Amino acid sequence: MDCYVEISLLPDPEFPDSILMNALFAKLHRALAENGKQEIGVSFPEFGKKLNSKLRIHGSEESLKRLMDLNWIQGMKDYTRVSGIAKVPDSCQYRTVKRVQAKSSVDRLYRRSVKKGWLSEENAEQQKERAREGRLKLPFVQLKSQTTGQQFRLFIQHGSLQEKPVTGRFSSYGLSNEATVPWF
Repeated sequence: MDCYVEISLLPDPEFPDSILMNALFAKLHRALAENGKQEIGVSFPEFGKKLNSKLRIHGSEESLKRLMDLNWIQGMKDYTRVSGIAKVPDSCQYRTVKRVQAKSSVDRLYRRSVKKGWLSEENAEQQKERAREGRLKLPFVQLKSQTTGQQFRLFIQHGSLQEKPVTGRFSSYGLSNEATVPWF
């Protein structure tokens, strides 16, 4: 994992960065699923409360070339600036970038409580609103499931910085609980 491609979202008066990042990430996910090699990782160098406007794709030169040859970014070219494949700087650190899922759906838990008679529907609605305020506050991309058609939030967490890389496989989202990506 010694190379990367950086994609920057260009300012657009019609679409906020979050909408463009959702579309970009959905296209990348489809390309990674098609590629199927699990050797590509991603990071968001400007992440904070939001993922913001930059996406880095990490991998070997060969794997990145194979991914970019899929022309998966077609349709986003007017909204992005894409670097060429570049070498990772010699002095960098590493970190995991992983998916975080909530333990359970708040809606499902409160529906169950109403069904069991533990809460009234009115009390359940009030408690759901309070519970939502305490839910995951990680940056996310909003995606649409290809199988169910439902929208969902893919929460993304950047792990702590490490001095040495950890090898491993990445999901079709480019995320991993163990494998690290270069951070610079």
